[in-house]
Amino acid sequence: MRHLMSPLDLSTEELEQLMDLADDMRADPQKYADCCHGKKLATCFYEPSTRTRLSFEAAMLNLGGSVLGFSSADSSSAAKGESVSDTIRVISSYADICAMRHPKEGAPLVASFHSRIPVINAGDGGHQHPTQTLTDLYTIRALKGEIGNLTIGLCGDLKFGRTVHSLINALVRYPNIRFILISPEELRIPEYIREDVLDQNNIPYQEIERLEDAMPELDILYMTRVQRERFFNEEDYLRMKDFYILNAEKMELAKENMMVLHPLPRVNEISVEVDDDPRAAYFMQAQYGVYIRMALIATLLEVKVC
Repeated sequence: MRHLMSPLDLSTEELEQLMDLADDMRADPQKYADCCHGKKLATCFYEPSTRTRLSFEAAMLNLGGSVLGFSSADSSSAAKGESVSDTIRVISSYADICAMRHPKEGAPLVASFHSRIPVINAGDGGHQHPTQTLTDLYTIRALKGEIGNLTIGLCGDLKFGRTVHSLINALVRYPNIRFILISPEELRIPEYIREDVLDQNNIPYQEIERLEDAMPELDILYMTRVQRERFFNEEDYLRMKDFYILNAEKMELAKENMMVLHPLPRVNEISVEVDDDPRAAYFMQAQYGVYIRMALIATLLEVKVC
């Protein structure tokens, strides 16, 4: 039995196999329509979510399985004080696989220690979001043909953004990756990412504040929102939330084949006028998230194609 807590739980070879499987599922969904017949996915979401929870549910339903779970801590026994370890022991009796999102870093890992079924980390605080990273990698490969030889701009909340932390960790394993880290000083990447991941792996990067300065160099622009739920006070959030807004004027500075990604939800950081630009790939990215989660569920459950 295997769990997924971090993108690094999968080797680059395993990631390629997973993405190849996702490609096949995207090309021929009917071939996999009954692969998980009789299997149940539990979605244990202690934090609000739209895309991640529903894409997991859509993925399992597309595979012919069924879904049960809860969408907030208030609607679970966590509101009564039940521990994550007790919850997963119970869930293990009801389901075959579990996707867990939790505001506390490491909570899905704790669950995996006590689980009798595979546990997928669907986001833990500001720490990791591995299935979003799988989605990002799969989208990059689908759009660019490979993962490597790219200059990638990460813009916005790089301090608290778990999607950014997971993506950096995953991308440093690919050849000729260069990062431009675009953020205000207060929201720069944590020291441990800078020192233990980028510097340790000799990855070229620069930290800048102006998005306009980076645009002409980028192959991928990964926008993120400033997350209200990660701030300790409203004043700091309000001061930072509109620091970056990608609009048509800034897009004119970019390469013709540059692609814009965003883990969503979007607030103000991408103007709606950008949505019609052929380089805007964030809604396609959300769709690709279903296919890669289908591939992950089928792989962890070790099901065979029917």
